[in-house]
Amino acid sequence: MTIEPKKKIRIGDLLVQNDVITEQQLMTALREQKNTGRKLGRTLIDLGYVDEDNLLNILSRQLEVPFVQLRHYQFNNELVKKLPEALARRFRAIVLAEQGGELLVGMADPLDIFAYDELVRVLKQPIKQAVVRESELLNTLDLVYRRTDEIASLAEELEDELGDDAFDLADLSAESESADAPVVKLLQTLFEDAVQARSSDIHIEPDESVVRIRQRVDGVLQEQVMKEKRVNAALVLRLKLMAGLNISEKRLPQDGRFNVRVKGRSIDVRVSTMPVQYGESVVMRLLDQSQGMLDLQGTGMPPHLLERFRKLIKKPHGMILVTGPTGSGKTTTLYGALTELNKPEVKIITAEDPVEYRLPRITQVQVNPKIGLEFAKVLRASLRQDPDIILVGEMRDHETVEIGLRAAMTGHLVLSTLHTNDSISSAMRLIDMGAEPFLVASSLLGVVAQRLVRRVCDNCKEPYQPTEQELIWLQSFDLDPLDIEAGFIHGKGCYQCSNTGYKGRLGVYEMLEMDEDMLDALRRKDVSDFTRAARRSPIYRPLGQCAMDYALQGVTSLQEVARVAATSEADMSVDADDLGGDTAIGVDS
Repeated sequence: MTIEPKKKIRIGDLLVQNDVITEQQLMTALREQKNTGRKLGRTLIDLGYVDEDNLLNILSRQLEVPFVQLRHYQFNNELVKKLPEALARRFRAIVLAEQGGELLVGMADPLDIFAYDELVRVLKQPIKQAVVRESELLNTLDLVYRRTDEIASLAEELEDELGDDAFDLADLSAESESADAPVVKLLQTLFEDAVQARSSDIHIEPDESVVRIRQRVDGVLQEQVMKEKRVNAALVLRLKLMAGLNISEKRLPQDGRFNVRVKGRSIDVRVSTMPVQYGESVVMRLLDQSQGMLDLQGTGMPPHLLERFRKLIKKPHGMILVTGPTGSGKTTTLYGALTELNKPEVKIITAEDPVEYRLPRITQVQVNPKIGLEFAKVLRASLRQDPDIILVGEMRDHETVEIGLRAAMTGHLVLSTLHTNDSISSAMRLIDMGAEPFLVASSLLGVVAQRLVRRVCDNCKEPYQPTEQELIWLQSFDLDPLDIEAGFIHGKGCYQCSNTGYKGRLGVYEMLEMDEDMLDALRRKDVSDFTRAARRSPIYRPLGQCAMDYALQGVTSLQEVARVAATSEADMSVDADDLGGDTAIGVDS
């Protein structure tokens, strides 16, 4: 026996009775609703006649049902999955709890009698309604309806279809042309789950008896294990076909790319295969082309650094380096700079490996070592193409460095990356690679070093008091005692951040602009003098200090600051793993 919903209430009349809107506003909203077909409540909110929270509170009181804020709700996976995702999105509803045989269902529109009846029919249990914000509900549906179960189910289906015989490449290739083939469904579901979870990479790794699928979210890998180990060969084969790779070559690594559309978004996929002990491992980097390119403002660079960096990239000639380990956001920063510099009157040429984003009006060259098209060769040819600005993907060898520095001396602005730990060591690294000290001193304008730190999850953040060991470590930052007393934050872990305590990342930066003392030390190849001159610079601020600024602002945690500081400053006395409190999950910088 079901509990009947409250009698039909006209939301417009209810708001007029409560003096929330006027009759005239109601008439206007009804006319707008007739034109758009949207629900009246949403129309009133969009027109600015009523605040969403005010409307939901009135409905909660009138219907005598709770108003639930989903941001702070702990969901039960099994209960949520009782309502299929398609119906949850259609009726704007989610199962929240079960009490005494009744299901508590959050609804964006609890007055929708048709939706109520359908929910009772599908759930086959009495339901009790709750009011929830529609915007929160839609975000929550993306989080709770992950595709992990579907991926496991499709893997089983594919395993059954493959049978006990060895793979016939021709048969499987032909069969996979069908959109209904299990391998195609599995890949489609895998990409949908990755996009939904904001993954940057997908790893498919065969083991002795299982296949591991791992997705990198905010720099941390999340794992799903499938027992159907023979699925790996089918997945690798299909991905090779999509990327135009040689399907018969299993002994050598291969690289390729393809584009897929996932939920209306264009995703560029970079594929890398590698022969391993139990088959072939595949790593895919996902690049969302539909989001467009970030400008410098969107990189998260602090305003004072952003202003100085913009002045640097507008210089007519010279070399600017962006440094940091793999995955630290160097390419994003450089593309942001190119976006600002990309004007009709400026000729820009890039040499990249690989070309990650396609940019209009910019001549982009894909480096191909297999045919001898190395960075140095592209750079040399680019100088004959009358460029104003040249971007070199990476300073890898002496020849590339030499040509880049001479190009910077002869009227070109050269942007590039270098794999070093901080900005101070970068200039000397160029000299170590064989560049003449006078060339480096004459060409180098500045160096930006960067890392990525994880943001503490807004949904589960709470105050955090440093331990005694952390307080000793904090003394190295010369902080105001009042700042330390105010405390820091960390994330205790919740559904929205997959119990990591972190959601999203942002960049931390240090910037070194060359001055006369530094340039003089460079010419003499004096590492000690150069380091002292750099640290004396009034505008130099180390990476650890930048990360600490974010911790004091309540954006990141002390554990993330310790990780950045420990990897970038030689004088750090405490490593991230040695700190007390909640240990941050390790991430690639």
